[in-house]
Amino acid sequence: MANKEYREWITSFSKEFKTSQIRATIKVNEEMLMLYWKLGKDISSMSEKYGYGSDFYKIVSEDLNKLLPEIKSFSPTNLKYMRYFYELYQCAEIRPQVGDELVTHEDTIKFEKDFSIIFRIPWGHNKLIIDKCKGNIDKALFYARKILENNWSRNVLLNFLDTDLYNRQGKAITNFTDTLPAIQSDLAQEITKDPYNFDFLTMHERYNEKELKDALIDKVNNFLIELGTGFAYMGREVRIEVGESEKFIDMLFYNTKRHCYVVVEIKTGKFDSSYAGQLGTYVVAVNHQLKTEADNPTLGLLICKDMDSVEAQYALESTSQPLGISSYELSKLVPDDYKGSMPTIEEIEAGLEDAFT
Repeated sequence: MANKEYREWITSFSKEFKTSQIRATIKVNEEMLMLYWKLGKDISSMSEKYGYGSDFYKIVSEDLNKLLPEIKSFSPTNLKYMRYFYELYQCAEIRPQVGDELVTHEDTIKFEKDFSIIFRIPWGHNKLIIDKCKGNIDKALFYARKILENNWSRNVLLNFLDTDLYNRQGKAITNFTDTLPAIQSDLAQEITKDPYNFDFLTMHERYNEKELKDALIDKVNNFLIELGTGFAYMGREVRIEVGESEKFIDMLFYNTKRHCYVVVEIKTGKFDSSYAGQLGTYVVAVNHQLKTEADNPTLGLLICKDMDSVEAQYALESTSQPLGISSYELSKLVPDDYKGSMPTIEEIEAGLEDAFT
């Protein structure tokens, strides 16, 4: 066997093996979570029927650990989470039936598909959702879908739970329904939030616009996560020509989910209606100079420190370009008073050297 052919074969097999491992891990996770669901259901039922208190979890834990000493999942705390897991989604056991009022076969399939995703995400992720979404199955399923769509780690999930993505997603003021075809407008609305959360930045209180944009570039990976699914960063201060003038787009992105360019302008002050005109001009310029026939119409997104929703809506009604206007939150500020008292890198390094000599 030639060396090249051998290398191709061995590489192909290793990829296939890793894929098989992933499939097996997913299957094991599903089976485990279904057992957790059943155990949680039984605990919930027996607690209601016999009035068992908190000591019941300790008894079950001790008995299961005696019978299954090699399994480390049956702590009293984890058993409580199994019960909460079942009780959060227990209404999903009452499946909508075809023939019920306004229920179709497609509704039933969608319901079962939505419900099944909770068994496809890791237990640690499920526990975070249980903590943050008690009593709200729609909110819980929203985050479960986002985990699968975006491969969120637990830390990323926790960030979006803490910043309440569920109530921010798709809430920006836009004119997408009036300027885009229905399917495109739904997708466009989905990628907008209000407010955007910039708490991953560390800024002093009297930051200016340039400092904010510089900080966002330094943390562009965090900014991409906050923007949402499918965003690819194309550049900052992107030069375009408008007639005999040159203009510079604050930040340019491409959304692979919607297959379009997204022009992002960021303002540190309150929204002004003139900003919509400026943004609309940039959107048209990108359509003429960068967009190809394979791309959908370019979107414009203006993110301001604050806005009057009525003024924003009026501004959007005056333009034919698909634009969205949102605000942003930046709560983790470093006061200027502290800047002078904070040690420099050199001072920290010198202190470490002293400590170890």
